[in-house]
Amino acid sequence: MAFNSVERKALTGLAMLYASRMLGLFMVLPVLSLYGMDLEKASPQTLGLALGIYGITQALLQIPFGAASDRFGRKPLIVLGLVIFLVGSIVAALSTHVMGLVFGRALQGAGAISSVVLALLADYTRESERSKAMAIVGAVIGSSFVVAVMIGPWIAGFGGLAGLFWFTAGLALLGMLVLLWLPPVPGLQIHQERKFHASQIGQVLRDGNVLILSLGVFLLHMTMTALFVALPIVLVDRGFAADDLGQVYAPVMIIAFLGMAPMMMLSERNNAQVKFLRLAAVLISIALVALVGVKAGAASALALLLFFVGFNFIEATLPSLLSRKAEAQSRGTAMGVFATAQFIGAAAGGMVGGLLFANQQLLPIVAVGFGAQIVWIVLLGLVKPVKSTQTTPTESVG
Repeated sequence: MAFNSVERKALTGLAMLYASRMLGLFMVLPVLSLYGMDLEKASPQTLGLALGIYGITQALLQIPFGAASDRFGRKPLIVLGLVIFLVGSIVAALSTHVMGLVFGRALQGAGAISSVVLALLADYTRESERSKAMAIVGAVIGSSFVVAVMIGPWIAGFGGLAGLFWFTAGLALLGMLVLLWLPPVPGLQIHQERKFHASQIGQVLRDGNVLILSLGVFLLHMTMTALFVALPIVLVDRGFAADDLGQVYAPVMIIAFLGMAPMMMLSERNNAQVKFLRLAAVLISIALVALVGVKAGAASALALLLFFVGFNFIEATLPSLLSRKAEAQSRGTAMGVFATAQFIGAAAGGMVGGLLFANQQLLPIVAVGFGAQIVWIVLLGLVKPVKSTQTTPTESVG
């Protein structure tokens, strides 16, 4: 079967909405710690907090937004989330004090509509086409992160940090227009396989596979966000101009995205997801060590390329693997726990990275990231391989 006209329009619109949301959140990653130093009372600690605080508000509000959408409808909650995101972007754009930036980023995260957008997509699609639609949105999420890291430095080079946040405000307005363009919403459906049940949290946390994979996404995003506290400053110190960082990130992100494709194909073909997750963690560990050991700009870019090959593979593989490992009746709760771990990891990475980079030294951040990957590699030994007979939707959580 193929998508009908309503499904195609809904998928196109919601993918665009999700992409604009991800761009708005992640474009600041590669530049905030560099351009943010011009703000009053800015320091590595406060900028690290600004970088990661969106994860705290996302973690706190993602489930309430989803529950409220079951009661009041998807579109009203998405509009509310976009308005909150818009206000946060404007607050950050107008801020001259670093705490204004922190508050703006917290508001951006408070528009926690990711689960609601996916629920609306499920409302629009027939069950036979839902897995395919979720897989497409998952690919869009991954691509959006790559694009965000590429274009963030270029926009900041043109309009500064304020210009970057004005751009994200524009993306929120674009999201609202996309929502108006969507076809009428079908009758509200409660998809039990996607719904979060608080009563199931204990059961989910006792599931070793869910716990290990959720810890994995926590460690992954902690490592990545902590690294980005230091990375822009480190790259400038190694010879790259601040306005030219986009020329570094663009080829790195494109090649890394393409580079993880063979790993994806081989892991799926051979049902060897766990083995390749371990390989990806090894690649990240090698890249972190290389970032400390090398001093030349070109060598730093190559180390960064290796890091993102591993990062992109783990980011794309974990949600799919978790959906296969979780029990069908508690899959929604398991995905909620997983998403919460991801957001908290980003928040922890920003705060830990800011504290460790207080003396402008990359080594402490790399040491923590390296240790996190070693722990993850060891824990992966406790995850059983996926059976080839298991088939469930591929999803991503952002």
